[in-house]
Amino acid sequence: MKKDKIKKHKLLLRHLTLDDYDNIAILMEHVYGNLGGAWKKDQYTSQITRFPEGQIVIEDNGQLVAAALSMVVDYARFGDVHTYAQITSNGYLTHHNPLGDTLYGVDIFVHPKYRGLRLGRRLYDARKELCRNLNLRRFIAGGRIPGYAKYADTLTPVRYIEEVKNREIYDPVLSFQLFNGFHVRKLLTGYLPVDVDSKGFATLLEWVNLDYVDKTPSLGGSKNVIRLGVVQWQMRTLSSVEELLKHAEFFIDAVAGYHADFVLFPEYMSAPLMGLFNDKSPPDAIRALAGFTSEIRNGLLEMAMSYNINIIAGSMPEYSNHELYNVSWLLRRDGTFEAQYKIHVTIDEVSCWGVQGGDALKVFDTDCGKIAVLICYDSEFPELARLATIQGAQIIFVPFWTDTKNAYQRVRYCSHARAIENECFVAITGSVGNLPHAENMDIQYAQAAIFSPSDFSFPHDAILAEATPNTEMTLIADVNLDLLKQVRTRGAARNLANRRPDLYRLEWF
Repeated sequence: MKKDKIKKHKLLLRHLTLDDYDNIAILMEHVYGNLGGAWKKDQYTSQITRFPEGQIVIEDNGQLVAAALSMVVDYARFGDVHTYAQITSNGYLTHHNPLGDTLYGVDIFVHPKYRGLRLGRRLYDARKELCRNLNLRRFIAGGRIPGYAKYADTLTPVRYIEEVKNREIYDPVLSFQLFNGFHVRKLLTGYLPVDVDSKGFATLLEWVNLDYVDKTPSLGGSKNVIRLGVVQWQMRTLSSVEELLKHAEFFIDAVAGYHADFVLFPEYMSAPLMGLFNDKSPPDAIRALAGFTSEIRNGLLEMAMSYNINIIAGSMPEYSNHELYNVSWLLRRDGTFEAQYKIHVTIDEVSCWGVQGGDALKVFDTDCGKIAVLICYDSEFPELARLATIQGAQIIFVPFWTDTKNAYQRVRYCSHARAIENECFVAITGSVGNLPHAENMDIQYAQAAIFSPSDFSFPHDAILAEATPNTEMTLIADVNLDLLKQVRTRGAARNLANRRPDLYRLEWF
């Protein structure tokens, strides 16, 4: 018995040329016999001449088997209400604008015998790559819904689209486009009247280019790559605020020398001055220490401006109106500042000092995007980081103070989890060494780190940088905010996007 020969393929992705017209016409007749057939030669010539890099074909052993046509438009000129004939100028692409902001999908078709090789996906990937290479804001296409004809008597077009999105109905075009990362922006009526199967309806589909960079960024505008500096510093007895500020300035100068955008200090960073109050009880000592907070904050604020760096001033005690708080300061390099009060105070802070918890979670605007600060124990409550992320925070800073390794690990592993579950960056740091005779602050354990989400664009262990435990040192690492956009929309897991607000939600009372 004679065995059937296995067909050998040799696929080639390339740009169409004017010489391909006869073969592309044959291919279009196979695909669009019931929709008007092939483009006329003068239409095809206009397409190739106006935007040659947008016209792509796949050949197999020299035979044309799939193709995709596109153009660039200034989308604001057309908006979401247009017909296929209007935007493509009846196939001649006279509206192609090299200075436009949107790649528009004119056509895509695959020979019926080749529809099991996922050539359509390969063509879409090529057009997405083109969109990125040309730095276009989006990829828009009008999509047929040929399966709608079977359901037109029982479902509205909108309901049909919802059923396809929910995988209850399979549509040979829309299901494929949704699988390739497009979302339905609008239902179009009368988009392609000749399309009987779609009853004249179409979906306006959009794929957002997350790599798009504004072509005219403003001077001093927000950055996408942010450099973080983290100070893991050793507690040592200091005798004055001036001495403390000189110690801090050494690290600020060092980190700013690497053009960092932020520098993070540990919780209770003013604790080296506790030795001045060894004769007082712990509650009186911490309140006396709070008397230095304004002076320290103001000194650090001057450094933020002079060294052109945003400072997260760890935390310091604040005492006013007979109430004691643990507060972190964001000191911006433009000379402004804001405070985040520790919300969850530890048992020791309450029993030894009488610290009270704050009642507000802030998300701060900076010249490097939105950030939040969770002071030590606050990082162990996932609700806070989630609320901050929902409000736009992309970087979370966690200044901490821990005395033992197991206390440190609670902060570390919770902070690491916050980065993964919220698809954001988290920087943590604490103090090391000892403060003899400073009750409740005598020993320290820390290992600073900068954590990332866990996906292909990030380190395999989701750790961007990590300090040597219990050693005074600095960490410097870059975080790319564009990668957060990518992981949140096309990551292997999409924790933020896949939440179930129909079942649960967080609210701040």
